Amino acid sequence: MNLKTTLYDFQQRAVDKVSSLRVCGLFMEMGTGKTRVAIELAHLRRERINNVIWFCPVSLKETVRYEIQKHTDAPDDAIFIFDDRTTMRNLSREAFWYIVGIESMSASNRLALTANDVIGQDSFVIVDESSYIKGHNARRTKRITYMAQRARYRAILTGTPMSQGVVDLYAQMRFLSPKILGYNSFYSFAHNHLEYSEKYPGLIIRAHNTGWLAAKIEPYVYQVTKAECLDLPFKLYDTRYFSMGDEQREAYERAKWELLMDMPGGDLDSYVIFRLFNALQQITCGFWNRRLDSPFARRQKAVVPRFEFLEFDHDRLEMLLATTSSIPLGEKAIIWSKYRHSIDQIVEMLSNEYGPEAVSQFHGGLDEQERNAEIGKFRDAARFLVATQASGGHGLTLNEAHYIIFYSNGFKYSERLQAEDRCHRIGQEQPVTYIDIICRDSIDTRISRALQDKENAVRAFKQQIDKIKDGDRQKVEELIRSL
Repeated sequence: MNLKTTLYDFQQRAVDKVSSLRVCGLFMEMGTGKTRVAIELAHLRRERINNVIWFCPVSLKETVRYEIQKHTDAPDDAIFIFDDRTTMRNLSREAFWYIVGIESMSASNRLALTANDVIGQDSFVIVDESSYIKGHNARRTKRITYMAQRARYRAILTGTPMSQGVVDLYAQMRFLSPKILGYNSFYSFAHNHLEYSEKYPGLIIRAHNTGWLAAKIEPYVYQVTKAECLDLPFKLYDTRYFSMGDEQREAYERAKWELLMDMPGGDLDSYVIFRLFNALQQITCGFWNRRLDSPFARRQKAVVPRFEFLEFDHDRLEMLLATTSSIPLGEKAIIWSKYRHSIDQIVEMLSNEYGPEAVSQFHGGLDEQERNAEIGKFRDAARFLVATQASGGHGLTLNEAHYIIFYSNGFKYSERLQAEDRCHRIGQEQPVTYIDIICRDSIDTRISRALQDKENAVRAFKQQIDKIKDGDRQKVEELIRSL
């Protein structure tokens, strides 16, 4: 195996630090080329390893193949990608690179056993986007950790090792080696470093001895941000506003009223807040998958959930069309939408306006082969990629686009950052413009404000609720009505 590209200086520093280690973490911000560093490590170890098993989110398997072929002269038969049909019978034993979907390790016993079969003492196991195994008790975390423990070399790759706090560190470090943190169980780790709420079981309110944790992992980790190492083009931000129609506004207020009527004793937990935020945001997007049973009844397991699907006339689509019309002819754009229903509307509208060949899509409703075809279409001739952040917000490199439109935002800052950096990465030579479509006087503005403050919108609202003395119901109601 020969390499076709050279490392940047900051990537070489990463290699210099971790190449002598058998386990390491590359905590490199999105766009800084952690995949290239991992390929370099595999190349340096090529005489000491039989294969590389590269675990990554299912949606990124083709991206990993693309990166391997971009940076090395590996022939097609040197790369084997696990799919739904993979078994021990059709598994290639001659490949050097094995690319495996992380989610498949919990969904399929057959695929897990097959992946386990190719990992040996002389393997190099990589977990890409290792936040996918941060849940210490998740089946995929347990299986991947068990499989990898006999491999000579192990590495984790992520730009966000602690998206929810230091609790995320345990499982990722445990994958590398339990000796790094020195704990054989999560409960020992939690006892020494996490403080839980007495009022809300399972809610972490404080972390302790974080300096000690940082010192323990430092020898095994290389960390860098884009600001420290890249001279990337700057980001530009713009916002387009529209207002709700009368029918939408009536439904919007009804959604808040229904929650208030069903809220026992002023109790408003994170699930109920999420459900309310979701309903309000759907309505601003022109539909409402309205739940007919109450949150309280659901918590008591008294009913089977029932829904009715409502649609409204809305101006969000018209604002999107006006926005795409303002983008210079020939420029590509990515449109992020939270909801599949919106994706279908957007694709139909853009196809009617620009032609079906100009629009590709990427979401959970497509199988792996269809997703790869749609990405290929976008990189070739299509002008617009319409995608959900849940499916396309991780790992994809989409430097072809210089315009990003957020048709509707997710609630988490980490998701927003991932989506922004799909096209603000190594190789991007032009400024990138990010355009938010916001419904005035609605939940959109609260979500946008939370993201600007680098917060989770639901969690930030929950904290506001918790600050109300003695859970004063009147003040809680006032806060809800202000949404």
